[in-house]
Amino acid sequence: MRSSAASLIAPRLSLTPRGASWVVTLAALLAASTLAGCGGDDAKYEPRGAPSGITASLPAVPNVPQKPVKNGDAYTIWGASYSLRSRVHNKDVMDKPITVEGYITKTNLGEAPECAVHKTGKGDPDDCKPPVPAFWIGDTKDAGIKDSIKVMGWASNYANIYDAIEQYKKDDAEEFKDVRFQVTIPNPIPNVGAKVKVTGGYGTTYTRHTTGTEADPIMGVLTMDKFEYVEKPAEPGTLPGMKK
Repeated sequence: MRSSAASLIAPRLSLTPRGASWVVTLAALLAASTLAGCGGDDAKYEPRGAPSGITASLPAVPNVPQKPVKNGDAYTIWGASYSLRSRVHNKDVMDKPITVEGYITKTNLGEAPECAVHKTGKGDPDDCKPPVPAFWIGDTKDAGIKDSIKVMGWASNYANIYDAIEQYKKDDAEEFKDVRFQVTIPNPIPNVGAKVKVTGGYGTTYTRHTTGTEADPIMGVLTMDKFEYVEKPAEPGTLPGMKK
């Protein structure tokens, strides 16, 4: 560190007096910078105090309601759909038979077109495109569709529901099984306001019908295998044009 900068430069150069003067000046500057870099005391750290007089304004912690995942052995609608969307709990419900308990919030029986309301054994016209029979269940009677799970697979078409309605009008009527699915159509026919327990395969898609699939990645679709009334509807469901 103490080597003369001039001694490193001068031997390699043949300089005029003016050039030699310039080299000496440059060497002096280099030596000064070298000495400055190699010596001297480091600046001492002076800690700063914490800021005062400033208070962060944060929103209040929200009061999130604690909703139950299950009611006894049955999932709530919120619990089943939450588990379906959860990376942790998805494996507990996805494509597995589960039991869900809730209120029927809607049916699509009233949407059956006239061409589909008839006895079994009679085919629908080629241009008749009825929806797949379904009802929705929510955690409360006034739950909207967006907070309800769609239940399908309890009737393959409206003709089977037509025959079930006619049979259930009789006293001590035997259970009516859907001709194609071989599942018992509920007695009384599902209607809004009833509280039910439904057991079946649960997932994001419904594939029991051969006419196509239906998907709901948010609330899921429940394919009914077993049905139980907790509270029956005030009136049984019916189809357009049928007498009660």
